[in-house]
This record gives sequence, C-alpha cells and structure tokens, in this order.
Amino acid sequence: MIDIQNVTYHHGRSLILDDVSLRLKKGGITALVGPNGAGKSTLFALMARLLPLQSGSIRFDEMEVGKTGTQSLARKLAILRQEANVASRITVRDLVGFGRFPHHQGRASEADEAFVQKSLHEFDLASIADRFIDELSGGQRQRALVAMAFAQDTDYLLLDEPLNNLDMYFARSLMQQLRALADAYGKTIVIVLHEINYASGHADEIIALKQGRVALQAPPESFMTAENLFAIYGMDVQVETFGNRKIALHQV
Repeated sequence: MIDIQNVTYHHGRSLILDDVSLRLKKGGITALVGPNGAGKSTLFALMARLLPLQSGSIRFDEMEVGKTGTQSLARKLAILRQEANVASRITVRDLVGFGRFPHHQGRASEADEAFVQKSLHEFDLASIADRFIDELSGGQRQRALVAMAFAQDTDYLLLDEPLNNLDMYFARSLMQQLRALADAYGKTIVIVLHEINYASGHADEIIALKQGRVALQAPPESFMTAENLFAIYGMDVQVETFGNRKIALHQV
C-alpha cells in the first residue's frame, strides 16, 4: 500500500500541493489525472524522492520515503521520469540491463541476464535488443524505457506521462502491456496521464488533482461522469459506454 499523509509543497511562494492525503491499494494500476498545473508531476516527484518532502510523509508498505536508504528504496520502487535522458549510443539490451543495477551493483549474474531477457520479451523488444536507442521510433524507445523500469523487479512502478509523444497505436499498446504486467505479476503501477480515456480504459482507480488538492478518487465506472469531469476540467463532455468502458467525448 502507498500511504500519503498531509503532504504540502511550495515552490517559492506558490502553493503546489495543499495537504494531500491518499491511500493507494497494493496491486493494479492507479492513474493520476487533472488539469495542467494541478500538482500531478510534483506529487510524482515527491513519491519518487526526486524532490524532498517539505511536510507530511509518504510510505510504500513499511518504507518511509524520506528515511529509507537509496538502495533499499530502489529495490522497492522503480521510476520513469517524464523526460528520461538516455545516451543515444547505447543498445536496447544495455539500457534494459540498467534496471538490474540495484540488485547486482555492477556484477551481473546469470539470473540478472535472464531477467533482462525476460523484460525484452515482455515488451516485444527481443528482435531489436542490439539496436541503438537513437535508431528506434518513439514508441520503441518508450517501450525500452518502461522495460528498464520493469527489469528493476520492484513491487511498485511509477511512470510520469509515459504516453507523451506517442501516437494512438503505441499509446494503446503501452497501456495494454502495463495492464498485462499488473495482472500477471501483481505489480502496483502509478501512472500520470493527460488522456482521461486511457485512465478509464486501463486503470483500476483514478485520482484527480486540481489546484494542488485531491478532487476525486474513484474507480473508473463511478469517476467517469459528465459532472465529475466538468468539476475537474471545467469543460462540458459527453460520457458514453464503449464495450465495457466509459469514454469522454468533447468538441475539438
């Protein structure tokens, strides 16, 4: 379980997060959504310890983020930042292999190599494992980065807007792969998203932030109403059922 209690964060004189408290159950996918400037990426950064807590606490099971050693935390929690800087002349295999570093500290075992291979297969990267990152399409590159995080083999996986710059096909494909990983391996995935329909289609729970506060936390079937979306985004939308999913339609 992820337990966030009384987290407030200021950037200069600006209040970014205002006394945020949340409990996220273990297992499955939780989507963080909300308008630009709502505080999603700041909350992500605090959960990932990319920013220091100013107040409150964040726990992953028994581990308190602010008081846990880096190596111990890296075995519990894998993160993928919105803008991950990767050297262009590195192969897909080597990039994914970086995910094993918290376990082997530079001395990879056969078990580590086997897990890298498993990660390559899980994300359909085995056929391009020896290609350089700068030779890949945007979708392939993003899959490789998520595979690196998966190779870390942690209970928790935090992803900050991994669908950015992906077309419809690759965005849907990546969300389907994340859904499969959560189901097959019991992973807890927290993902920051801008596209509400991907959250509705693949998440078990959606949390909306607005002006630094929690506006709504609910499963997709109760989250996805025209009234809720207007309250969060300030725009009129129409919510329809497509298959067994609710989707938001709006004028462009």
